Amino acid sequence: MFNYGCVTNLSTQVNFDQLAKYTGGKHALVAQGGGQRGIFTSGVLDSFLLSNFDPFHEFYGTSAGALNLCAFLCRQHGLGRTFVTKLTTDPEFFHLFHYIRRKRYLGLEWAFDRVCEYPYKLDVDMGRSVLGERKAYAAVTDSITLHDHYLPMLGDDWYKVMLATCAIPRLYPNEVTFNTQSFVDGGVSASIPVQEAWRKEARFIAVIRTEGSDLDTSDIVPSSERNEVEWFRESFNSIQEQWQQKLEQWKSDWNGFFQQQIAKSKLQKLEHSHLESMNGGRWLFGADDIYRLSHLIGDKFDSGLADMLMVHYQTYSLTQDFLNSPPDDCFIVQIKPDSPLKSTSLMSNKEDLLHDYDLGVQAGLRFIETYSTIKS
Repeated sequence: MFNYGCVTNLSTQVNFDQLAKYTGGKHALVAQGGGQRGIFTSGVLDSFLLSNFDPFHEFYGTSAGALNLCAFLCRQHGLGRTFVTKLTTDPEFFHLFHYIRRKRYLGLEWAFDRVCEYPYKLDVDMGRSVLGERKAYAAVTDSITLHDHYLPMLGDDWYKVMLATCAIPRLYPNEVTFNTQSFVDGGVSASIPVQEAWRKEARFIAVIRTEGSDLDTSDIVPSSERNEVEWFRESFNSIQEQWQQKLEQWKSDWNGFFQQQIAKSKLQKLEHSHLESMNGGRWLFGADDIYRLSHLIGDKFDSGLADMLMVHYQTYSLTQDFLNSPPDDCFIVQIKPDSPLKSTSLMSNKEDLLHDYDLGVQAGLRFIETYSTIKS
């Protein structure tokens, strides 16, 4: 029998008899990243808080997923939603034309500083108390080896850990250093850190999803009529899910693929202006689109960024296989929207964000009902 299932805001697809065999073991909660699409995760976790639901022994999150888990463990209902709807939509966090013209990157420090102050005031002491002897980890990527690492989420250096797991290459200018190691966004090597939960002997794993090709109902068709704002907005749709729509086509020959794409983008640069060449493109949809973005801000598409792309393609492919065919000694339930979210990774409309938050609340309540049925 299948040892995996799915709970959405509209449906439940779980073999209850099979799942019941695994609920006596270690429970883990895994939260995918996704930028502003993490608003869905905020809704799921807020429904958990309202229902006083927390049967988990360990927690694993990447980027926005880790931030949402922090708010959940600190027992601050609505903080994740407020962070996305108020702080990440503020021009101080990101402004498209300031990014292009002045090379002004994501204001992660600005947002985290605000979270540490009133009226937000993340209660880290409460989070540590709630966590107790349990463990919570944020996924990061070693900037040299590009291997995934997992840093404690609510330790004394929690601020730097959150900064590291969110440090998206090309959007955030610096690596985050701990002792002798430097890290970037965990989404490069572990966008959904479910394998780590299994390696740490979790046997019932709930995975909150925000992005992925399996959430898409159709491919996005590029149009040469899009203006640069629209292009950037669609580009960020894939910052955390990162490029799985082309995964199967490209994964067989990495080096050849990247050389061809770089050559293609250079040719386009010669034939068109950079504003013309980016119309209809999607950053991280292909290496040529990343080259375009790098050109806009004066950077070069280099081997380091190509290596990050290759690592992501490979690790995400393995993660998809793991979710669709878990080892026999664990059961995975994905909590995800019934259809693609309205919000994007960045520059979302507040109406869309609130819509997706409500979907998360509904999916979370349905998951609680499913779990209660098993335990009763």
